[in-house]
Amino acid sequence: MATEPVFLLLGSNLGDRPQVLAAAREAIADLAGSITSQSAIYETEPWGITYQPAFLNQVLEISTSLLPEDLLRIILNIEHDLGRVRYERWGARVIDIDMLYFGQVIMDSARLTLPHPRIQDRRFVLAPLAEIAPDFLHPLLQKTSTQLLEQCPDTSAVSKIP
Repeated sequence: MATEPVFLLLGSNLGDRPQVLAAAREAIADLAGSITSQSAIYETEPWGITYQPAFLNQVLEISTSLLPEDLLRIILNIEHDLGRVRYERWGARVIDIDMLYFGQVIMDSARLTLPHPRIQDRRFVLAPLAEIAPDFLHPLLQKTSTQLLEQCPDTSAVSKIP
C-alpha cells in the first residue's frame, strides 16, 4: 500500500508527561512509520471529565505503509506497553494515542472510525494539528484544519509549551 499522511494525537496527564510523550514518539517511529512532522507540545485542560490533571498534547504526522487496522493494533500495543489502563472514558491516563486522519480514508468499523469523529469539537486537537497541517482538508467536512480551529465551539485553555 502506498504511504498516506497519517496524523496522530498524543496525550498524557499522569506520570512524567514529557517523558511519556517522548517514549510514545520513539515507539511510533520504531514500530509504525517515520515521523515527518510534529507540533509543539501543548498543555490543555481536560475534556469530558474535567476534575483531573491537565494534559500535554502533541500531534505527529507520520508516513506509514501499514493499513489503518494494523496501525491501530500497534498504537494500542504502544499504549499498553507505556502503562495505559482503561478505567473510564475520557479519564486520566498515562498515554493516549488517537488516530485523527489516515490520509483521506473514510471508514467506520467496530474498532476504528476515520477521520476521528470529534476532531472538529476539540481545541486541544485542532491547535497542534493546525500548527503542522493548516491546509489539510477534512475529508467529510471539507474544511481545513485552520478553518475547523476558527469555528471550534470548544473554549478550553490550550497553551503552547515554550
